[in-house]
Amino acid sequence: MAMTLTPLSWALPGREELDWLYSAVDDLSGGHFIAGVALDGQARFMIEVPKRCHGGCLRPDSRQAVLFARRPGTRMHVIDGDSRQLAHTIAAEEGYHFYGHGVFDLSGRYLYVTANRLEDSAGLVRVYDAANDYAHVRDMPLDGIGPHELRLMPDGDTLVIGLGGIQTHPDYGRVKLNLDTMAPALLLMDRHSGEILARHEPSHHQLSCRHLDVAEDGTVIAGYQFEGPEWETHPLICRLDAAGRFSELALPEDITASLHHYTASVAFSRVSANVLVTAPRGNQVLLLDAAKGKLVANLELPDAAGARCDGNGGFLVSSGQGGLYRVTPDSEAPELLASLELRWDNHLT
Repeated sequence: MAMTLTPLSWALPGREELDWLYSAVDDLSGGHFIAGVALDGQARFMIEVPKRCHGGCLRPDSRQAVLFARRPGTRMHVIDGDSRQLAHTIAAEEGYHFYGHGVFDLSGRYLYVTANRLEDSAGLVRVYDAANDYAHVRDMPLDGIGPHELRLMPDGDTLVIGLGGIQTHPDYGRVKLNLDTMAPALLLMDRHSGEILARHEPSHHQLSCRHLDVAEDGTVIAGYQFEGPEWETHPLICRLDAAGRFSELALPEDITASLHHYTASVAFSRVSANVLVTAPRGNQVLLLDAAKGKLVANLELPDAAGARCDGNGGFLVSSGQGGLYRVTPDSEAPELLASLELRWDNHLT
């Protein structure tokens, strides 16, 4: 597969163990892959997978990364960063499917994965033991439908989970089966006991809470996808501050309308209070001051997809059209770092 890359002059300070970015990608003929793209801009490897993947996570104190099949997928793939090969593929048990996201505990032993139990559409966090060949350990129910992205809070004991509220079934592909009765939420869960510690509901029952990130002080920013009428406009970003206060960000109405009801990846800076949210349908990225809940900038970026901090106050953002960009708080426009002949999915790891 031909690839065109421009040299990259950036790196991640103090994080030399992260040699490349992982992402689910499709090639131009529609084939599904997991890509590892080196920080110097060279495409290091491509691993073909049978179904399209979505999000991923790194295993602490390890060279492993796990990429998850896109909803309603039934596989997660463990990549060894040293050999650049597939180390394991773990299948969901019969009667379950994944939602495309997971996160490890701080020790790197236990992996927490959002999943659906098909017999009753119950949303679950499924726990896997990475020290035991990723054996399934137990399930923790969420009293809701459609959990999506989850992260570990800074205390190491609490999971924050975007509960999308949308019922799906593999027999119907990605068809949404319960739009009239959705019950989304932003949840906090004790990862040890499975107790739901808090449940914050969006202002409209069709605001599906999907993707999120957590700052070092425990502030959470999450993005919605509105599943209601096209002519309605609702807030698409919520915040849970470090004191546990939940709110929705009031962006200018014209900007909210320009997002076309859809946010994708959320990424905090690790050196400032800024957070970046991608909006692929609106062809733009939003830079927010998370501490103040205010918009810093919105920049045009075609089919903006995955995002993560660059370790230096800025962000790396992929495009479904193949570009990899850098965005900083003082950017007048995203800086194109590389252009690849592939389609990035909505997340970078």
